[in-house]
Amino acid sequence: MMNTNNEPNKKEEYYFHTEGFTVGYNGVPLIKDIEIGLKKGEILTLIGPNGAGKTTIIRSMIRQLKPVAGVVYLEQTPIGEVPPHDLSKRLSVVLTERIRPEMMTCRDVVATGRYPYTGRFGILGEDDNRIVDESMELVDIAFLKDRDFMETSDGQKQRVMLARAICQQPDIIVLDEPTSFLDIRYKLEFLSIIQNMSRKRGLSVIMSLHELDLAGRISDKIACVRGDKLDRFGTPEEIFKDGYIRELYGISVGSYHERSGDLELDKITGEPKTFVIAGDGSGTETFRRLQREQTPFATGILWENDIDYSAALSLAAEVVSVKAFFPITEEESRRARGLIDQCDQVICTLDPDHIGSLGIPLQELCLYAENCGKLVKKETGK
Repeated sequence: MMNTNNEPNKKEEYYFHTEGFTVGYNGVPLIKDIEIGLKKGEILTLIGPNGAGKTTIIRSMIRQLKPVAGVVYLEQTPIGEVPPHDLSKRLSVVLTERIRPEMMTCRDVVATGRYPYTGRFGILGEDDNRIVDESMELVDIAFLKDRDFMETSDGQKQRVMLARAICQQPDIIVLDEPTSFLDIRYKLEFLSIIQNMSRKRGLSVIMSLHELDLAGRISDKIACVRGDKLDRFGTPEEIFKDGYIRELYGISVGSYHERSGDLELDKITGEPKTFVIAGDGSGTETFRRLQREQTPFATGILWENDIDYSAALSLAAEVVSVKAFFPITEEESRRARGLIDQCDQVICTLDPDHIGSLGIPLQELCLYAENCGKLVKKETGK
């Protein structure tokens, strides 16, 4: 396994770690030698292509599937040696499979998370009921408490199951694609809850995600599943660089910019018909419109730390750029004027009232286009 952290080598520091872990079906290895380590309060995310085996790894870690080889440790105890009753207090699970409880309200479902703490008859005490209510409030589903669970939306069901897991008051929570049924608002709320509990309560989290931008923002560690191995294990800063994500997912169409998390469709190649004077994030919408219209375009002059720069590299047939914080030289200006001469029209997305002294050459470029009769319209990108 390629491990950007040089492989976990201080096992005593980890709350959860694996050794020689191999998973598969019917004794046939699928993913071999999985070595990961998670400290108390850290968030670990598994990423990789569909069908790579992320769910198989997760189910094997929590003993739903029998591993082919190796051991999973919870603190320094093999997880297989932890009594089931004790394990249910320390570890909770939210999987993608849909449960179908009959005649249960959402509060009833959440309350089942307290069963490891109740007596033989599962009767909730005063503290149990308080924790159930607090858990529902934490994920903003208190208004669903009397609603039949089966009459809620997929997104609401997912939040109910998170409340149920939180209700167990675990030390570690395992989530398999927890944002699959959530819209963008609830994705952010869901992951914010997870992050806050990790930071404030020391909750350790293992999950799989398809959304790379969210994985890069929330995770302390990322494990990359590819082929028959864990290809990389490290921090987001170690994983999201050097074109690795494109390699991991086998991206051959379009582009993925690891720094911004932006996905773009294929650029339109050919001689540029339009030149876009952009910057400060004002041009990206215009770049994407021109791509949709199948119009090859050039753009500039952009600093390499500009918000528009990554989209320009992905979508423009040609980009005139200058290093971050460097002044625009006559060479870049001359190259941009040459492209304007070749193009049929020029679009300026910049607000001239917000161009500083470094941007004076951009003002001059707009004036040049206007004098050439090519500044046919202006578009405000912000």
